[in-house]
Amino acid sequence: MPTRAQRITANLFEGLFQLHRRFPPELLDDMTAAIADGEHTHLGEVRFAIESRLSIPVVWAGLDASTRARQVFGQLDVWDTEHNCGVLIYVLMSEHRIEIVADRGIAKHVKPEEWRAICEGMRENFAAGQWRAGALHGITQVHALLAKHFPSHGKPRPDELPDRPVLL
Repeated sequence: MPTRAQRITANLFEGLFQLHRRFPPELLDDMTAAIADGEHTHLGEVRFAIESRLSIPVVWAGLDASTRARQVFGQLDVWDTEHNCGVLIYVLMSEHRIEIVADRGIAKHVKPEEWRAICEGMRENFAAGQWRAGALHGITQVHALLAKHFPSHGKPRPDELPDRPVLL
């Protein structure tokens, strides 16, 4: 676990200029399409949020990536889906953290180690500079878990949340 000083340094100097280089509009378009396509296979909703860095006062106060991901989950209304099966994939670039937050409906069915495995696969791709592969891998794997536990059975369903990734 990094110290507060390490986290402050990371949030001062990392992530700021990397966001648009690593997640260009073309990749965001591909991610949007992957989210929209995958949602046809299940009843869940998937959101993807990317944050370049946290403010220093927030880091000083002790806010970590996990807590921030839960905040974003609420701010983006991922919790407010008909079947309580919204999932947020959250990336904090400055600290190289990936968090997945699942609503209570899906959290009952998916073990934490399954979410961690998805995060690790994404992290490996990102560490190798494969941002597209990592993002699409995460989206695909989340869709697979949602389709397993909340299949749509081919029935049309409303799209409750935007599919475009959010840059914070």
